[in-house]
Amino acid sequence: MQSRRRSLSRREFARLTGLAAAGLLGSAAAMPGVPAPAATSTNTTLTLYSAQHQQAVDMIINAFTKATGIKVRSHHGEAPEIAAQIIREGAHSPADVYFTENSPELVLLAEKGLLSKLDPKTLAQVPAKYSAPGGDWIGVLARENVLAVNPKMIQPADLPASLMDLAQPAWKGKIAIAPSDADFLPLVKAVAEIKGKPAALDWLKGLKANAQIFDDDEGVVAAVERGAVATGVINNYYWARLRTEQGADKTVSQIHHFGNGDVGALINVSGAGILKSSRNQPAAQRFVAFLVSKPMQEMLARSDIDFEYPLAEGVAPNQLLKPFDQLQPPALTVAQLGDDRESAQLLRQAGLL
Repeated sequence: MQSRRRSLSRREFARLTGLAAAGLLGSAAAMPGVPAPAATSTNTTLTLYSAQHQQAVDMIINAFTKATGIKVRSHHGEAPEIAAQIIREGAHSPADVYFTENSPELVLLAEKGLLSKLDPKTLAQVPAKYSAPGGDWIGVLARENVLAVNPKMIQPADLPASLMDLAQPAWKGKIAIAPSDADFLPLVKAVAEIKGKPAALDWLKGLKANAQIFDDDEGVVAAVERGAVATGVINNYYWARLRTEQGADKTVSQIHHFGNGDVGALINVSGAGILKSSRNQPAAQRFVAFLVSKPMQEMLARSDIDFEYPLAEGVAPNQLLKPFDQLQPPALTVAQLGDDRESAQLLRQAGLL
């Protein structure tokens, strides 16, 4: 079984998102098709700060070093933790590139003026709506918010039409959530954008009354799988990974896709940016270009360790995933999803942090 990313405790997560509210977080390629920006020394060693899943990052680093000769050392952590660290370090940060699971942390760093502009040729590899309007970070991969379901505990006809339904009394004891997982923050902001902040707060209070609480999405999908709870809010990645690890014949749970633009079908964008403080700008630009190159995106899509949607044009996702063009997400931009501060505030007000 693959190792799991380290999860922040609810106390740690609250502390980090509290920092946001308080102001700290607010204040010639060897592989065909890989862009080759300005020449870089193969003696260069890049420092990657990563809040992505380590198995996928290790695969990317190995492929990049093999293709370019440029070494990469990585520092892993949870997204709010790494974003806070970068802001504390400021101009003295040793990081060259930040690669994270969700767009809000990149939005935050861009707001703070800590990111460099990316090469326009690199930005052109991905549809513009998945990257920063200002060109200082790029979408690399995407995940769909879904509902993990145990079919032994709930019938298809009884599944909710909308994510918002899960706050109703009828769902008490039937739902699991991980509010302290960084993946949950964009979902809260999406509800606030579509329904308004008061409705988002009411929804969160309803979830608090109804839900079993877990530290992370891994815990949620495992609970649904073993029958501890009927359903759970997760990103599609976690169910696909569980199914691969256990095998299809041993997997009980399924996933339910919300449709018709419901907020529950939110697409989360995983992206990367280059720190202005980086002393290895050409090599960093080359690494980010590599992330969205067609060969790398195809390698990730074919792998059995990453179950996210490639964002480079013309790359098909892993066969376990529902085709990307069949998803029906809400019409929200990465700018609307913001920088997580409002989401953290709402979670605290609801007593979930």
